[in-house]
Amino acid sequence: MFKIADLPVRVVRNKLIADGTINGQKTGIVLDTGSMMTLILRPATDRLGLQRQEARGYRIFGIGGETKAESVLIDDFRIGQASRKGWRMLVAGEHAIVEDAAVILGEDFFDQVDVEFDLAHNAVRLFQPKNCEGVSLAYWTTEELREVAIDPVYEYQPRIFLTVQINGQPVKAMLDSGAGGSVLTKADAARSGVTPQTAGVVAVQSGTGLGPKAIDMWIGSFDSVVIGNETINHAHIYFGDLYKEGTYTSIGSRLSKSVEKEQPMLLGADFLRAHRVLVSHSQRKMYFSYLGGPVFAPPPRSPQSGAEPRTDKDTPPKSGEK
Repeated sequence: MFKIADLPVRVVRNKLIADGTINGQKTGIVLDTGSMMTLILRPATDRLGLQRQEARGYRIFGIGGETKAESVLIDDFRIGQASRKGWRMLVAGEHAIVEDAAVILGEDFFDQVDVEFDLAHNAVRLFQPKNCEGVSLAYWTTEELREVAIDPVYEYQPRIFLTVQINGQPVKAMLDSGAGGSVLTKADAARSGVTPQTAGVVAVQSGTGLGPKAIDMWIGSFDSVVIGNETINHAHIYFGDLYKEGTYTSIGSRLSKSVEKEQPMLLGADFLRAHRVLVSHSQRKMYFSYLGGPVFAPPPRSPQSGAEPRTDKDTPPKSGEK
């Protein structure tokens, strides 16, 4: 396994930001394995002096609904040792995520390599595997190693899907480094025995995504979450109608309701900060080791406590329990 890039990252509002350039102008780049396609945010195109054009045949959906699809031509894009010239990049999003961030670097970039998230050392590393069949790629440890298989996906829809267990129920989850905090769909929470009416569940601040609309959110307690051979007991996790207004990038039309019901839990940056993680696209496996500290959300607090939990993707919880 050969290291081909070592990207220094900074965590801003729980977003993983690497530095890069667009046409020679410095800009932040959001590392987002949850985005199927690499996108440039609409507000950033004005700041960078890029001319937008209508992207015919494309419709883009995200949390919060549909966002207008446009495109720009980028003469020169650079991140770390990687560069690309003459890139026609899709434009989406109704608001800035982080002030200086322009690009959402998606899984269409990351699925070509193996990716290590080492946020304890503010680093994301890219590897090119060679002759690694049947060999553990978690080079940093030989103890307390966890692993889980990556579910099969269509090549034209690159995502990192895992099957986890929540309260004993199988749930499809997506490793989403662009999500500040882990979030369950309302339907999966209900199948696991937790609804907005369940005792102890607290409504919290609405969540946002690429789309223009906010979604209702709650935080609830789940007896157990099993990811591969790791078990997190008494986990507090956000849940909401994540895909009520639509889903992800789709060419031609909105996804059907039957497909929407199968949309995944988002396993976000809170999980990545509590673990060292290597996503082996080559082996279709994720290796991870627990570093300590919170994995998911803090216990909910009532409005009378004076605290106002924030649950949008930009500002997730900072503490929880293992």
